[in-house]
Amino acid sequence: MSAIDDLRRTMAKLRAPDGCPWDREQTHQTLARCLIDECSELLDTIDRHDIAHMREELGDVLIQVVFHAQLAAERGEFDFDDVARDINDKLIRRHPHVFGGTATAENATQVIEVWEKVKAGEKAALGKSESTVFKKLPPRLPALMFAEEVAKRIEKQKLPADGAANWESIDQRAAKLTSAGAGRELFELAAACRQRGIDPEMALRQECDRVMREVEVKVAEGGVA
Repeated sequence: MSAIDDLRRTMAKLRAPDGCPWDREQTHQTLARCLIDECSELLDTIDRHDIAHMREELGDVLIQVVFHAQLAAERGEFDFDDVARDINDKLIRRHPHVFGGTATAENATQVIEVWEKVKAGEKAALGKSESTVFKKLPPRLPALMFAEEVAKRIEKQKLPADGAANWESIDQRAAKLTSAGAGRELFELAAACRQRGIDPEMALRQECDRVMREVEVKVAEGGVA
């Protein structure tokens, strides 16, 4: 029996009637914060290049996946094998340049283009469509990562964003920005928000929402997609 099978059996035992009271009480919703916490701890080991502890933190993230899959299996929705099978099939479909497809990709940029093209084809085959230019952004991203993704989408798709944000100022800032300088400015801004009683996470998310609304209006008016 493989180590992953042992882990699944352990989780099933914890969830059994004679298992752990805490584990038996959990739901997808109550575990959501645990997933965020465990991912944050894993990211910390990555940032610190702490390989010795990364193994442990990867395990803590893995148990969250196993836990959610066990909850779903108990309700007859899906199990861990379904999760693994789906992601394996997706990897093969979206790498036709590796697994015998007709596409070719000689660098990372071309790989992303192939991935997005296959992804779009999958959605079209399922009759899915996106109603807005920002619809596909993960809504639960931390605000700073979310803001970065909004800016990336605007630049990548060349969306009409003049007026939605001061792009001239952004370009000027980017030209002289360093990693250390960016960290210092972000820390000072977060500290200033704390002193002022402003929630920086909420403030940035609200600003992202404003920028997205204004860009989407411009897209709708100009017919850009």
